[in-house]
Amino acid sequence: MTGPAVGPAVGPVAGDRAVLLERLLAFAAGSRLERGFGHLGRDGTVGPGRGPELWINARMTYVFSLASLLGVPGAADLARHGVETLGGPFEDRAHGGWWSALDGAGRPMEDAKSCYDHAFVVLAAATAAVAGVPAADGLLDRALAVHAERFWDEGRGLCVEQWSGDWSRAEDYRGANGCMHTVEAYLVAADATGDPVWRGRALRIAEHLVDRVARAHAWRVVEHFDADWRPLPEHHRDRPADPFRPYGATPGHGLEWARLLVHLHAAHERAGDPPPGWLLEAARGLFDRAAADTDGGRAGFPYTTDWSGVPVVDQRFHWVHCEAVLAADALARATGEERYADLAARWWSFTVDHLVEPDGSWLHELGPDLAPAALTWPGKPDAYHALNALLLPSLPLAPSAAVALAARW
Repeated sequence: MTGPAVGPAVGPVAGDRAVLLERLLAFAAGSRLERGFGHLGRDGTVGPGRGPELWINARMTYVFSLASLLGVPGAADLARHGVETLGGPFEDRAHGGWWSALDGAGRPMEDAKSCYDHAFVVLAAATAAVAGVPAADGLLDRALAVHAERFWDEGRGLCVEQWSGDWSRAEDYRGANGCMHTVEAYLVAADATGDPVWRGRALRIAEHLVDRVARAHAWRVVEHFDADWRPLPEHHRDRPADPFRPYGATPGHGLEWARLLVHLHAAHERAGDPPPGWLLEAARGLFDRAAADTDGGRAGFPYTTDWSGVPVVDQRFHWVHCEAVLAADALARATGEERYADLAARWWSFTVDHLVEPDGSWLHELGPDLAPAALTWPGKPDAYHALNALLLPSLPLAPSAAVALAARW
């Protein structure tokens, strides 16, 4: 795909954000491989020796499905390529579900199937189905069936974290990250299918992890649990910069949860169901805690803090700043309070000044000195958070982005 000519608007996105969106999509198109999408380096090429990963392929399929709804030239073909790959070499036809990674020949590399990855398959399939991508409807049916059967725990209203490839062994660990992205995926699935069961399950997840657990921890999100959902506050103290299971509290997830709670509140209103009163209260609590822990007089947001709010991993990640902007924007629109709009503008200025490069790509990590770094995130593999930051403020809080775009916003 070549990037479209820079114009005044891309769908509902106008001005400087439209220009950045066009450049981001042109850069992301370079991730296309024979099978799916690869991990882009800083130079915009896929390095040798690293096979496709499921989470990247699902996220890129989501990105290009939304781009196709925006009318971006070439995006529909990339979305189709993503759906074909997710329904091809990544899908385990013998046991069901999707493999986490492939080698260069398209063979499974890991004997594991995770809730996190499968949530993104649901998100990608639901978005692609709304966009009318061929075979996406069947992919969505299979993804929802697998997620419901293997990852959803009806008794607890939460998700199992990870299984062996043949589904014979479940990991003892439970995590909030996979559950959080399941909330996101279920909200989109509810809009794509018209089935409110997915919205109800999203609410149950949030009730436990936010209204109960985060509330009890001063609105810091507890990320790690044992198989009985007992908190593990010291988990990975020896691996504090882990990209998916870091030690301590993750302010970016507090902000991301805050945004998702606002979307959940709006989704209930749109459906004519009275939204639970705690949703906006909790969104405010999570937002204020993350801002107080990480933004007071400092340049940007660190990756993690300890349980008193002191930074542990002081790197700045692009996804954290994207979620900060989106949470502030969502709360500004949901509450009408100017302070959120002011923070959204301030944090967006930091993001553009320090994380967005002239070619439209986004630096994924900065050091405390705000210089490019790669302690946790080498390269630029992910356009999902950046696309959301550029697009979602121009769309309603509900329905989800694909349905809003399909309805011509």
